[in-house]
Amino acid sequence: MLFTLLIAKYYNYLLLLVPLHFKFVNDIMTKPILEKLQWRYATKKFDRNKDLSEEKLQILKESFNLTATSYGLQPLKMVVISNPELKQKLVPLTMQQAQVNDASHVLVLCTETEMNSDFIEKHFNRVEATRNTPKEILEPFEDYLKVTFSEKEPEIIKQWMSKQAYLAMGNLLTVCAMEDIDACPIEGFEPEKYDELLELDKLGLQSVLVLAVGYRAEDDFFASLAKVRRGVDDVIIEFN
Repeated sequence: MLFTLLIAKYYNYLLLLVPLHFKFVNDIMTKPILEKLQWRYATKKFDRNKDLSEEKLQILKESFNLTATSYGLQPLKMVVISNPELKQKLVPLTMQQAQVNDASHVLVLCTETEMNSDFIEKHFNRVEATRNTPKEILEPFEDYLKVTFSEKEPEIIKQWMSKQAYLAMGNLLTVCAMEDIDACPIEGFEPEKYDELLELDKLGLQSVLVLAVGYRAEDDFFASLAKVRRGVDDVIIEFN
């Protein structure tokens, strides 16, 4: 009873405190994100004796699956490599970058070799099953995408799928930072030789990007360097 009376008496004051409370919560939530992004860097030297736990690896797998893609089509797959001999074979195919040998895991982001009506139909079947959406509601958009992709040149579709891989890479880099996982995004590799070694053609895939993940070595010189960026005022343009 006394508590209720106190609430009633100081109700207006409490209302003033609510925005302050949410601002405080927002501040303490936002700060770690920016700190994590400051912490991350393109790791040049991994500690070969430190491996990701299965829990951490599963987070990366789930994050890849949850990445936003155009139309939600997910024309992507990710190859996860931890085999030491296989990682060693990747070094000469990656411009002799030791990261792919020393990292805990090497993630190869791949796109489908083609985008056809069957692939699109399977996507909309998943939508129907997951959301219990009537087929007649989905069919107009499904048909539109089938026609649209059938009219595009293969090279244009390939470029479009590659952009989806870059979306996934950006997402994975942020997740790695939040999970204290070191990572090195790699474009400097020979996709065709990767495809041949991993026999990706048999899976209907082609490699686009490589991400080495693990934990930084204590003597990685680049870990202590200040992050070099143009600055918020220089890269942000606002129209108010």
